[in-house]
Amino acid sequence: MNPINPDLFTFYKQLSENNNREWFDTQKPRFKALETEIKAFAEALKTELNHTDEIDQVKVFRIYRDVRFSKNKAPYKTHTGVAFHRKKPQLRGGYYIHIAPGDAFIATGFWDPNKEDLLRIRKEIEADADEFRSVIAQADLKAHWGALDGEEVKTAPKGFSKEHPAIDLIRKKQYLFIKKFSDHEVLATDFERQVRAHFKAVRPFLDYMTSVLTTDLNGVSLL
Repeated sequence: MNPINPDLFTFYKQLSENNNREWFDTQKPRFKALETEIKAFAEALKTELNHTDEIDQVKVFRIYRDVRFSKNKAPYKTHTGVAFHRKKPQLRGGYYIHIAPGDAFIATGFWDPNKEDLLRIRKEIEADADEFRSVIAQADLKAHWGALDGEEVKTAPKGFSKEHPAIDLIRKKQYLFIKKFSDHEVLATDFERQVRAHFKAVRPFLDYMTSVLTTDLNGVSLL
């Protein structure tokens, strides 16, 4: 697989200093060529992931920003975002790649779960947190991703006791794993292999969450 083109970082650095339509129009052929390379990278990674997973869609996000409700009126994003969607509703969770100069990372998990899914996760943890803790403590997962991340409420969600022994997990609003990469690591020839290894290592977590979110509290399938 071809490595990430170094000109992608150069382009975004220049765009940060010239974030306007006039400059972008002169550079559009250059950007479209870089975008084509990223899409090829994403499709090739999807093919590799599908050897052990079921990715039904890969999305390279558009460079154009929605500025309607933003104080920042810069028209273009200065990063590449790629999302890999697992087959729904059988499989939950997905994968994300973010590439920007000095701010590259991959992520997985549940960034914005709907209120029904969030309640289901919390109720599962309230009933028995041992399996969840054992999954996120697996040596291979921790070696690749470190600790569970995500925003959380200050004390306890409504309907849950702040004294619960698993309140550290119940208070979370997001259940995420995030891994940062240096620019040098992104441009390395083994970047795609590294990303694939990280996504493979987090599968036990996604499989556990899938089992929770596709069953009721009695373990009966909802599908």
